[in-house]
Amino acid sequence: MKILTCPLNGPRNISEFTYGGEFRHMPDPATCSDAEWADYVFNTDNEAGIVTEWWMHTPSSYWFLAERHTVTDEVLRTFDPREVFQARVSFAPATEAAQ
Repeated sequence: MKILTCPLNGPRNISEFTYGGEFRHMPDPATCSDAEWADYVFNTDNEAGIVTEWWMHTPSSYWFLAERHTVTDEVLRTFDPREVFQARVSFAPATEAAQ
């Protein structure tokens, strides 16, 4: 049985988690090109080595980040996203963005 440590709920069976993809810094949606935005949304680096990934503890719906070695599958640490984010990102409604 593989155990993953949730920063909020502690050590849990891996079956309680959902993988959310590779963490990447988001470009500024107001100033980036369509190509830059598409690259952010659809592409990943898929590197061998240590990567930061989004994970969710499904029973509590708690999203967090994990540093994992993709070759050995060893989780080096898990941490709250507040360590990375200082402010919430707000998007304009679609009707305002089109104007």
